[in-house]
Amino acid sequence: MVGLVNYANEPYSVELRELSVPEIGEEDVLLEVQAVAVCGSDLHQYLGNQSWQVNHPVILGHEFAGSIAKLGNRVTEFKEGDRVVSETAALLPSDSPLIRQGLYNLEPKRLGFGYGVNGAMADFVKVPARCLHRVPGSLTFEDAALTEPCCVAYNAVCVNSRVRPGDTVAVIGPGPIGLLCAAMARLSGAGHLIVIGIPADAKRLEVAKGSGADTVLGAQGESVAEWIKNFGDGYGVDLVIDAAGVSASLKLALDIVRPAGQITKVGWGPQPLNFSLDPLVQKAVTLQGSYSHNWPVWEKVLSLLSSGKIDLSPVLNRVSPLSEWRETFGEMLSGAIVKGVLKP
Repeated sequence: MVGLVNYANEPYSVELRELSVPEIGEEDVLLEVQAVAVCGSDLHQYLGNQSWQVNHPVILGHEFAGSIAKLGNRVTEFKEGDRVVSETAALLPSDSPLIRQGLYNLEPKRLGFGYGVNGAMADFVKVPARCLHRVPGSLTFEDAALTEPCCVAYNAVCVNSRVRPGDTVAVIGPGPIGLLCAAMARLSGAGHLIVIGIPADAKRLEVAKGSGADTVLGAQGESVAEWIKNFGDGYGVDLVIDAAGVSASLKLALDIVRPAGQITKVGWGPQPLNFSLDPLVQKAVTLQGSYSHNWPVWEKVLSLLSSGKIDLSPVLNRVSPLSEWRETFGEMLSGAIVKGVLKP
């Protein structure tokens, strides 16, 4: 089979390689990959600037859907040919108290597809059966491949945040996760939805405006904090979702959140903060981190996707064969598209 391999930590150490079809264990399935979405983490590994450990060489790809080609001897809940999508926690320790609480997404020793073990940018991938969810017949494989980022957004907005109908919600960062967080905020009843970026995000801010944001800020380099001071009662927004990939965005979140409001941080930012957290104290703000997802979140999101309540058309802009991975990566890095899906 052919797979897209990240073979070293140096920039651009990614190439297509001929590989053996994976051998599966008794509780695994061999999944024939039908669609795999490109994530920002794939791009970071391509550029060699990721902030997590990668077990090189590794096949990229953790947002994927496919059909079951082969079953392990102890897999009874699925059959060959089933259309499925997979969670990301490929390897888990057997004795974790977090797993017993259903919080396997927070287990520090877990390994995920695409960095810890081989991912799905290949013809086939080995997947533990416990990771699988059935894909409803109304959902295409291409859309199903975006279940995982939708789950990240659902967990951040619908599980780890407090959104009441009529609340003013601001999303910082109009990348794929930010745009999907905005979609979840709309579903949760946000009264006024603001999406914030920078001039380089102009195209993605247009996408946000066209898909339901009431206000988009930052494309012209205007002062976001000043605009918020002149909005509504002037105290700020009820909830800020920080989906930007830089630490400095947290300062903006603290500037624009209202007293007793909430900030939920879902974007990674390894840089030092270099600013005071005193506003967090003075405003009595709730600061919440959100990471990954678990089984009930996946079931909720698949239901929303299959019913059409989540519209992926603004986010999913390119479907290409795996051989065009370089072009897809490049368009995502340049901002020409929000999200691309590859088909092995």
